[in-house]
Amino acid sequence: GVQAFAVEAIPRISRAQVMDALSSQANVSGYKSVLLAASESTRFFPMLTTAAGTVKPATVLVLGVGVAGLQALATAKRLGGRATGYDVRPEVADQVRSVGAQWLDLGIDAAGEGGYARELTEDERAQQQQALENAIKGFDVVITTALVPGRAAPRLVTAAAVEGMKPGSVVVDLAGETGGNCELTEPGQTVVKHGVTICSPLNLPASMPEHASELYSKNISALLELMLVDGVLAPDFSDEVLAASCVTRDTKESS
Repeated sequence: GVQAFAVEAIPRISRAQVMDALSSQANVSGYKSVLLAASESTRFFPMLTTAAGTVKPATVLVLGVGVAGLQALATAKRLGGRATGYDVRPEVADQVRSVGAQWLDLGIDAAGEGGYARELTEDERAQQQQALENAIKGFDVVITTALVPGRAAPRLVTAAAVEGMKPGSVVVDLAGETGGNCELTEPGQTVVKHGVTICSPLNLPASMPEHASELYSKNISALLELMLVDGVLAPDFSDEVLAASCVTRDTKESS
């Protein structure tokens, strides 16, 4: 007899954006991931011109340009870093450029449904991995945010790529809960491999509880308002948002 709704199942459509808890919390994660990278890095983020010489800006690569990735790019840019974004969905290139970052084009298109990337074929994965491995070695910081719903996180940063990075470089892997995008990630841990610091925080929004909670409460309030009719809880299951987010209804599990 329980009616249960899962916020992560809310469809990612325009009118449901105010209820999208995945996006609101990803904004927090993307922002905090850059601060974490900056604190672990052995290099300045901005370019500095001093009497002792000029310091070049840090180069930052963000893999996976969803909400978290775009926020990470924007934050890295604000800190003075030289930000570059990559995603297998080429249509997000304009979004990357809109926050002042550069686009890394590897020539692979894997746009999927619902705003997510589809799973790559074996040939595409091999092509992507080799091209990424070569590119990653030239960056000071790599932040990974790539997720595929219902599957293990795609491996984007190989051990060889980490080994090729300069000592003192940083990898922040936001996909640790589903195995990680980096081959050397240890979920929930910060480790140093081949002179590169690899961080895999499992709940970055909890490190900014005030704003994370404020945003999440607005998501929940918006969802509840959709269910209320004259102050009475009466969800209309003909509404695509409620139909998609309902996981149990009456005595059966929803499909």
